[in-house]
Amino acid sequence: MILAAGLGTRLKPWTLHHPKALAPVNGKPLLQHNIIYLQQHGIYDVVVNVHHFADQIREAIRSNGGWGSRITISDESHEVLETGGGLKKAQGFFSPGDFVLMNVDVLTDLNLQEMMRFHQEHRPLATLAARNRETSRYFLFDEEDILCGWRNVKTGEQILVKEEGSPVQKAFSGIHIINTAIFPLIALEGKFSMVALYLQLAQSHSIKAFDHSSSKFIDVGTLASIEQAQHLF
Repeated sequence: MILAAGLGTRLKPWTLHHPKALAPVNGKPLLQHNIIYLQQHGIYDVVVNVHHFADQIREAIRSNGGWGSRITISDESHEVLETGGGLKKAQGFFSPGDFVLMNVDVLTDLNLQEMMRFHQEHRPLATLAARNRETSRYFLFDEEDILCGWRNVKTGEQILVKEEGSPVQKAFSGIHIINTAIFPLIALEGKFSMVALYLQLAQSHSIKAFDHSSSKFIDVGTLASIEQAQHLF
């Protein structure tokens, strides 16, 4: 599933008239880049959630034949549900087992098959792609790379769900591998983030980090980062 419903406020003025998902990088929209990225790792069945300029995304998918993938739309036209709420709304589209969830505005050469093997070996509820990079908000992981908290280094806010040891902070890359066993565990309703969900579930379930600090990666959230992405991808 590709999360493409966001308002993209940091990408104004583009997002005053277009969805973030269709912002071009080297002549291709972000959504196309990530559809092709998933294809490179054998994934051709994709759910895309839509809200902001939803009709433009629908038309881009229709007119390009889904760029060779089978794409199902999860419609959030009436209310954007954030990352967690968007996933919960789309749960009926998933067959039992593991699936990939990713933000439309990240570009990377992370080896997704290697991440899948890691997930299948350790069998956590979810595996989160993480790396050493500077940002304002971090997930915190224990010595076994199991999620134990969250920290905002700008505000000083911190949430610890497990107190033992000295947690290590890693930046989340917006790419998850999740087992559908998560769906019956989601008690939150309406609009909520995956961060809030993970912090709740980490109290009783294993959520692990997959470190990909050696991969190319960029969060394409601003006009300046689009320029950077042109050189990286």
